[in-house]
Amino acid sequence: MAEQPIITGPVSADPRQSAGRPRVPIRIEEALMAAAMAAMCLITFGNVAVRYLTNISFAFTEEYSISLMVIMTLLGAGVAVAGDRHIRIGYFVERFLPRRRRGVEVLVLAIVAVTFAILAWLGWRMTWDDYRFEVTSPGLGVPQWIYTVWLPVLSAAVAGRAVGRAWRVGRGR
Repeated sequence: MAEQPIITGPVSADPRQSAGRPRVPIRIEEALMAAAMAAMCLITFGNVAVRYLTNISFAFTEEYSISLMVIMTLLGAGVAVAGDRHIRIGYFVERFLPRRRRGVEVLVLAIVAVTFAILAWLGWRMTWDDYRFEVTSPGLGVPQWIYTVWLPVLSAAVAGRAVGRAWRVGRGR
């Protein structure tokens, strides 16, 4: 699938075309997603090969794969929000006048930002509890907070992407 270009230029009636480029390039998230996917593929391939050859499975593969999947999902959410590919019901918004469309887009992005900020806060509380109570992972017995710390960090990044995009849409850039 071809990548959709982010259109920059004069203010358009469509807020999605007039928001411009984010200050922090989305290439960062894309590179991290590629690295996480590569690591997941290598881990899974190694596990399948060893299981096929020896009937023994690596214990760590499930824990690492789940953690990498969560990381990839949150990185993808950040890319989607920054690149104006987040989930929305465009049918209703497209019926509004152009000026109202911009306001609705800013409102939707504010809701996205608040939702991910709440997720970051709750994720931080969960990570702190994992750290404070010395919770260990079931398979490897490593500290659980090593896995859960990525939820609040990346949720805050998605919230920041939503705020940045709302700012650009609201200003008409």
